[in-house]
Amino acid sequence: MKRAALVVVTLASVTKAALAQQPAPAPLPQPQPAQAPQPGAVPQTAPPVSDPMLESPKAAARNLRTWEDAMALVRARSTDLRIAVDDVVRAEGQSRVALAAALPSINGNVNGTYNILTKTGSQVCQVNGQPSLCPIDLPIRQSLDANVQLSQPVVNLRVWYNIGTANRVADASRLTLADAKRTITLNVANSIVGVFTAERVTELNRIGLRNALERLELSRRRQTFGSGNGLDVIRAQQDVESARASLVTSDESLRQSREALGLALGLTEAVGVTHDLDLDGLQKSAMSTCKNVGTVEDRADVAALSARAKIAERAHTEVKLQFVPTVTVTSSLATTSRDTGAAPSTTWNIQGLLNWNIWDGGARYGTLRDTDAQRDQADMRLEAQKRKASLEVTQAQRGVVVAEQARTVAESARNLASDVDRLTRVAFAEGRGTSLELITAATALRQAEVQLALREFELVRARLTATLATAVCSF
Repeated sequence: MKRAALVVVTLASVTKAALAQQPAPAPLPQPQPAQAPQPGAVPQTAPPVSDPMLESPKAAARNLRTWEDAMALVRARSTDLRIAVDDVVRAEGQSRVALAAALPSINGNVNGTYNILTKTGSQVCQVNGQPSLCPIDLPIRQSLDANVQLSQPVVNLRVWYNIGTANRVADASRLTLADAKRTITLNVANSIVGVFTAERVTELNRIGLRNALERLELSRRRQTFGSGNGLDVIRAQQDVESARASLVTSDESLRQSREALGLALGLTEAVGVTHDLDLDGLQKSAMSTCKNVGTVEDRADVAALSARAKIAERAHTEVKLQFVPTVTVTSSLATTSRDTGAAPSTTWNIQGLLNWNIWDGGARYGTLRDTDAQRDQADMRLEAQKRKASLEVTQAQRGVVVAEQARTVAESARNLASDVDRLTRVAFAEGRGTSLELITAATALRQAEVQLALREFELVRARLTATLATAVCSF
């Protein structure tokens, strides 16, 4: 009788999962009234279980529905994007400053004077049409002077050359902005995949906990009816605690992944994703924002460093132009309320100024050495980034192949674990297995399910990385 009860309990637990995946059976004939249970009989179905940890995790306060929603939040909230945009604005402002140095400048000033200490003197004046000496306070007690000056550089090679340099700095800042957009896009896409992954792992761990609790309850009932022993119950309890530990870890990973997505979108709150956001179409959605440039040299970060290497070369040339003299033309218009009788109250003049810095103590030679070193550093940074970008592209493309192989291996391992679990349950039902083998097989299957889910999402992430490795994004 004990052996028969053992077979019944095991077969009930074996068939429960299979029946859950099969379509609903056809209606059966009206059953006959149940007979009274025999002494020592064990229930034929898995008992219902309840546990606070089986409840679904709390949904995030904000959820993404589409890729466009994510990009809208990035445009409005991303601090990295705003910093890169401000760098472009600053560079454009400096470009205008460089142009201003080559354009005319006009300065004007007005000066009012009141002298407290004076003495009486005389100056030549006209009295009845005749020159005469008139008394006057010296210095003149009060006066008002005004002056307007215009200055125009005529020959200044350094200023003209600096205009082109400033424009190239602005172009380099725009390339840096494009690379920042690519990096932000990849970060947001990976964060979305991370939330999907964490949610799937949490779901699998919660299913695993439910199955472990059902096995524990069956073990307890078997022990009650005399078909099991205390060792079976303890092993089932160990399996439950192991499932609880995995669930606690996966729940925290889910919370952290949602917080990471919120941070990537410029928010301080956790952000989840809805099932309306198609993970399979995430790559196509990302490519609607970005376009492939094809080569490493055309990638924004490499192109930006290439532009900065040219800027360093121009900075070296700019120092050499400091040895060339400059020519400036100025014109001044001045007027005063003081009447000295000797000079007109209003004057206007034009001046030409030749400035040649013949010796400055060797400062320009030191600057030449400095800019020459900066030029070499810029070239080395460009070369290092080319090598790094080339390796990133190679690894990203290889990563897709590796992720596909890993997924295939994980799927095969999951199938094998499923077969082992099924055969172990059959053997246990026939009395040829132990509870340790049963729980070990169930644990291995649970872990294989989680690993397969991880490999599937890693494949999506690898494809996104490979797609955006040589892309330029605009949004």
